[in-house]
Amino acid sequence: MTERLLAPLHAIGTYFILMGRAFASVREVRTYWSNFVTQMVRIGVDSIPIVALSSAFTGAVLTVQTAYQLQTSFVPNTIIGSIVVPSMMLELAAVITAFILAGRVGARIAAELGTMRVSEQIDALEVMGLNSISFLILPRVLAGIVMFPALYIFACLIGIGGGLGIAEAAGLLSTTEFIEGARQFYQPFDPYFGLIKSVTFGFIITSIACYKGYYTDGGAEGVGQSTTEAAVQSCVFVLLADLALAVLLL
Repeated sequence: MTERLLAPLHAIGTYFILMGRAFASVREVRTYWSNFVTQMVRIGVDSIPIVALSSAFTGAVLTVQTAYQLQTSFVPNTIIGSIVVPSMMLELAAVITAFILAGRVGARIAAELGTMRVSEQIDALEVMGLNSISFLILPRVLAGIVMFPALYIFACLIGIGGGLGIAEAAGLLSTTEFIEGARQFYQPFDPYFGLIKSVTFGFIITSIACYKGYYTDGGAEGVGQSTTEAAVQSCVFVLLADLALAVLLL
């Protein structure tokens, strides 16, 4: 009973110690630079198609549903742009992208590191005198912090473009009206808030995935369990961070 109660505290402590050791080795650029560039490509560039698809449909569906709910002569059509654009920048672009990448990126990282752990490749790196944390974990976490904001910006552009395109194609409102509505209630802090969220989500997803993968045990079954836990826990902590940032910054 006592072990079950202390297990979450032990996990939290181990997680923070691992992250502390990872960022303490940030000056060892020669160790992780090549891996860092590789992870930037895998996390960022390789995720562009799925992010573009989800963002385009999110923006389009949001526009159609907003127009459906505001079918009244008392509300101008420009209000659609006033709702769609801030919604994408403040919430949907960052959160939906985070959920997608929690499954795609987080699960992949946990599976990679978990497989290396159970096959004793990480132990081999340590025996050869290489800092496995700076070589395996730090580049993945840094790549997440760098590439998630870039994907957020891309998701905003595609999502807003998808909303604008479907509005014009379906005859809901013109491009001029959409842009006029977007400008009407635009707040300069909106994109900055989205960028802050994306950096936070990038760190959460990659760091949890690295933690789960690095401490995997139990063979192939353990790898599967770590992969599942990484994806699920990343989504949970993304939601908690989303709420905390909204309360603190808005």
